[in-house]
This record gives sequence, structure tokens and C-alpha cells, in this order.
Amino acid sequence: MAGIGFELRKILKRDSLTGTLTAYGYAGIISAGPLVLSILGMLLIGLLSLSTVEPPVRIVQFQISVTYLMAVSLIVTGALQLSFTRFISDRLFERRPDRVLPNYNAVALVTTVITGLSGLILALTAFRHESTLYRLLMLAGFVIISNIWIGVIFLTSVKQYRAVLAIFFVGYLATVIFAVALNRYGLNGLMGGFVIGHLILLVGLTSLIHRNYRSDDYIAWEVFDRRFAYPSLMFVGVLFNLGVWLDKFMFWFSPATGHVVIGPLRASLIYDLPVFISYLCVIPGMAVFLLRIETDFVDYYDAYYDAIRSGGTLKYIQDMRDMMVRSVRTGLYEILKIQALVTLLIFAFGDKLLRLLGISTLYLPLLHIDVISASLQVLFLGALNIFFYLDRRRVVLGLTATFVVLSGLFTWITLEAGPNTYGYGYAGALLVVMLLSVDMLDRRFASLEYDTYMLQKDA
Repeated sequence: MAGIGFELRKILKRDSLTGTLTAYGYAGIISAGPLVLSILGMLLIGLLSLSTVEPPVRIVQFQISVTYLMAVSLIVTGALQLSFTRFISDRLFERRPDRVLPNYNAVALVTTVITGLSGLILALTAFRHESTLYRLLMLAGFVIISNIWIGVIFLTSVKQYRAVLAIFFVGYLATVIFAVALNRYGLNGLMGGFVIGHLILLVGLTSLIHRNYRSDDYIAWEVFDRRFAYPSLMFVGVLFNLGVWLDKFMFWFSPATGHVVIGPLRASLIYDLPVFISYLCVIPGMAVFLLRIETDFVDYYDAYYDAIRSGGTLKYIQDMRDMMVRSVRTGLYEILKIQALVTLLIFAFGDKLLRLLGISTLYLPLLHIDVISASLQVLFLGALNIFFYLDRRRVVLGLTATFVVLSGLFTWITLEAGPNTYGYGYAGALLVVMLLSVDMLDRRFASLEYDTYMLQKDA
């Protein structure tokens, strides 16, 4: 993640209100990621297509189709996302950037083959009653989005932020423009616009990757070598994404809350709208998370471990450890503050927001708890990121596995309990794992203090 930190520090050095706002803006857009941006794009496409698409249910079918593409592609590629990120980091640390591009090509090829074959099987079985064009567009969208998740990994290592932001802006603008332009063709037109726009985004990301990394080899398979395998990271990638989406799947496929939309795809009118609106509220917290973790924490983290490796003075090592711990606590506290403010604003003006979007205010109680859940998710993500820096992969694996189990268990309990408890299961699961994360972080920091004490004693 150092590439992000370097660029943000440059912006913050301007020491002005404009510089600070610019840094937070960059951090918010990059950290929020394509998932949040796609939600905005899909909402905009739906609003602009209401007067054209007949019957209106085609818009709902389009939005649900895209939601499933996002969810399943994230879970499937989760096995590669973090392990490949670690591979890239290690090669860059070894000053071997020439190994990045050929291994990226290998991962992209494997991703394309796996998602292409699995998507083709689903198209011929679960979606066999749908039109051929719709199935082809779903297959293409699945492959493209899965490759975008792999490409997004490189956003953490390239430093041309204007180019990155331009690619995302053009990609999602193209998605909206083409989907609206083709909406007279109904569901297939909307899906066609979505696929074209995301193909443009993927081509842009791929071009940026090839421009930043050079190699004499076109493809290499080192990333799949046992020496560079990180099974724990593969499981973490799958489990985290599964935990995020598990409660949605349970509400979609519950007879009491879900209904069929198209083919095997189901949705929940009760649950879906507040959930996706709440994810738009995490942008401030994600911006703070990225800005603070990738600037303050990384500076002290690097200084601490560099001092240990190079034989720095014990006082300096101790000072850097203290500053590293303080920066983590400050960062998490700032995330908590900004998300608490967002939550209070939703509690105060949530009814007006729902009316503005043309949504019944009956959704307001669920929106309240969903915003709290989204805020807890940002805090949980921040804690996991710290554990990754400290190379505590087993701890992260245990936390994400617990997250999946509790999310499934608590969501099942709320489904059985009735509508008044909907949303509390996911929030409860996140609260528990967040508290566990904080406790484990405190223990790890205490261990660092002990390690520094032993160094001092030995000296």
C-alpha cells in the first residue's frame, strides 16, 4: 500500500485546506472502490431508465443481475486477491518488479478460465430458460468484473492517481451512458451497456498496469509456486467476502423475505434497499482509514522495523513503537468519530433521504441499523489491515472465519425472530468480531512492548 501513502503524503504537504480536502477526496474514491461506485452507477441507470424501459421490472432484473455478478465475482476471486497482493509486495520488496507483469498475466488467465467455465456451466443449467443474449452478457460481465477485481490490486502500487481516477471516471461514465442509450432494448440493452462500460474500465486498468510494469516475459507461473503460496490469505479472501454477503444471500433465499426476480436469482424487497444505501455512507470512514493508516501508521511502522533491522538505538526503536501504536489507536478513533457523525446524520435526516429517493419511510429503522453495520465493517477492515501489516495471518483467518459463522448464525436468528430484528444479526456479528479485533490488537502491541524491553535488557 506504500504507493498510496507516498502520493497522499505529497498532497498533505501542501498544508492547506484545499490540499487536505484533495487528499481525503482521493482517499475516499480509491478506498471506497468500484463496489460503492457501481452502486451509484446502478441507481443512476435505474432513475434515468424509468421513463423508457417497459415493463419497469426489467430495471429491477438488471440491478439484481449486476448485484449477483458483483457478489459472486468477489467471493470467487477472493482466493486470489490477497495472496496475489502479497506476492506483488514481496517481489517489489526484493526489487524485482519485472516479475509482476508476467505473473499478473498468469493470474488474469486463470481468473478468466475459472470464471468463464463456471459461468458457462451456470448459463447452460441454472439460466437455461433465459434468452441466449442475456446469458452471454451475464457470462461476459462475470469474467470482466472478476478480472477488474484482480486489476484493482495494482491501485495500491501505482502512483499516477490522476490516471487511476480518470480510468474509473471514464469507465463508470461509459457504463451509465451506454446503459441509458441502450435501455430501449430492455434488460439486454441495460446489460449490454453495463458490459461495455466495464470492459472499457478493464482495458484502462490493464493498460495502466502494462505501462507501469515491464518484463521480458509475457507470462510466468511463479505466483502459483508452493514457495509463494499463502493458503491462509486465500481462505481469508474468500471468507471475508462471504461474510460480507452471507446475510444478503440468506435474506434473498429465505421464503419469508425473498422472491424470484429472474431465473435462479432472488432478491429481498424488505432488506436490499437500506443495505445498499448504507454502503454509500462508508465513503468518509474509508477515506479516513486510508489516509491515516497509509500515512501516519506506515511511517512509524517502517521506521520501527527498519531500526530493528539496521541496529537503531533502543530509545529510537521504543519511540517508533510507541508512535506506531498511537497512530493505530488514533486512526481507528478517527474512523469511529467520522462514522458516528455520518450515523447521526442518517438518524436525523434519513427519512428525508428516503423520500428524496422515492423510497418508503417504512425502511427507516432498517436503514439505521444498516448504517451502523456499515460503519462497524469499516472499523473491522481497518483492524484487519493492521494485522496484515504485522503479518498476523492466522489471527486474520480466525477473525474472518468467526465473522462468517456469527453472520450466518445471527442472521438466521433474526430471520426466525421476525421483521423487527432484521439487520441486527449482521450488526451483531460485526460488533463481536470488532471487539475481538481490538482486544487482539492490544495484546499484539503489548507483545511489541515486551520485545522492545527484551532488546533493551539484552543490550
